Amino acid sequence: MAAAPPPLAPDLVEGLRRLKLATMREQAADVLQSAKTQRWAAEDVLRTLLKLEIAAREVANRRIRLKQAGFPVTKTLEAFKVAESSIPRPTFEYISSLEWVDAKENLLLIGPPGTGKSHALVGCGVRAVERGKKIRYLVADNTVGKVISHLLRNELILIDELGFAPLDDTGSQLLFRFVAAAYERRSLGLASHWPFEEWGHFLPVQTTAVSLLDRLLHHAVVVVTSGDSWRMKEARTRGSRRDV
Repeated sequence: MAAAPPPLAPDLVEGLRRLKLATMREQAADVLQSAKTQRWAAEDVLRTLLKLEIAAREVANRRIRLKQAGFPVTKTLEAFKVAESSIPRPTFEYISSLEWVDAKENLLLIGPPGTGKSHALVGCGVRAVERGKKIRYLVADNTVGKVISHLLRNELILIDELGFAPLDDTGSQLLFRFVAAAYERRSLGLASHWPFEEWGHFLPVQTTAVSLLDRLLHHAVVVVTSGDSWRMKEARTRGSRRDV
């Protein structure tokens, strides 16, 4: 059994604490002992400690960004069943690349419930978090105006379930203000079960729907899903197994 490494000198512990280098403070004693045993060069000691600190901070920052994004559940693109979906693989590969985010384009996922829109939307958000981007997820309702300025601090804003609840006049205008403020400045990802020509069902003013779509579609990747709900298919599969 290897002997425990000697503790760091108190002044070094205090200095690392003041600089908020928590991982260095925790790992330095072990690294220094390995360095003495294996006769590392001084720069190798520093390089090892820096790598440990950077790796720990990247993990912590990812955890913070994931929490700030506000996803209801964490879904990944790796878990998305492309072969069973109606999204063409080249389209899926493009939206997965997040090139549309860097290009300040929008992603519009349109189709019936249960066809993978939310999964693809959240999956893109999770991947963006992993790549160091600030993300915000929300469900479209009449409170969107309260957070417009805060939302625009993010590089990608995901709006799910657009149209599940009708928007009143105030909610529609606030949604328009938000889309107009984000136009060509931020990427939006939207999912809705309403086809574009029927957005008047949840937007009370037709001109608002037209103006909204004009800005959304100018720079956009449009994905139309179809087919039966995955949730219903899984429920039927579970039911069949119980009947056996």
